Amino acid sequence: MKLASLRVRNLLEQFQRIDTDKPVVEVGSGAHGIIFFFGAKHSVGVDPLAVSYARLFPDWQGRVPTVAAFGEALPFADQTFGVVICDNVVDHAESPSGIVAELVRILTPGGLLYFTVNVHHTIYAVAARAHSAWNSLGISYEIGPFADHTTHLTSLRAKRLLANLPLRVLSESSNIAGAKAQARRLPTRHVGDRLKRLFFKNALYEVIARRET
Repeated sequence: MKLASLRVRNLLEQFQRIDTDKPVVEVGSGAHGIIFFFGAKHSVGVDPLAVSYARLFPDWQGRVPTVAAFGEALPFADQTFGVVICDNVVDHAESPSGIVAELVRILTPGGLLYFTVNVHHTIYAVAARAHSAWNSLGISYEIGPFADHTTHLTSLRAKRLLANLPLRVLSESSNIAGAKAQARRLPTRHVGDRLKRLFFKNALYEVIARRET
């Protein structure tokens, strides 16, 4: 994760120098997030399980203050942070769009957003909705490939999360080809692995954006 933190910082600084006087936040910092080795003077991690993580991983978590909160209702004033990081979080929440709106709300004009999320072939989104429907009817039967994310986002839906917000996208990429290649290289252990060879899963959609107003 140290290398991941350095990579993200270097990516952001390709677009503008990070102002050391402006605070940095990672929403969904988890147990070992990017923020802990990002190297900012003023930084904070946010996660619903922050209290538990601080107890379980004191050495790591002690590097940066953390706050227990949900991404849909961040406990910060508008335009507080010069850099906002959200690394592969929103598809594990009930309201991805609500979290993204909060990320932008707390970002200062001219500040940078680093945002990633896993995207999947459309088949997973369709099947996951059916999976949720039969669970809601009391049919308790789990199929791993369709139950491992709260929301299965396609590339198009991920892009739409950032639409109609005061953001200018500076960099955008998706490693769909890499996800397909990895699925073909790995041994086939179950039906989920066979599906991944036909329909890509867990490709990383990565965006760097600047808040304009």
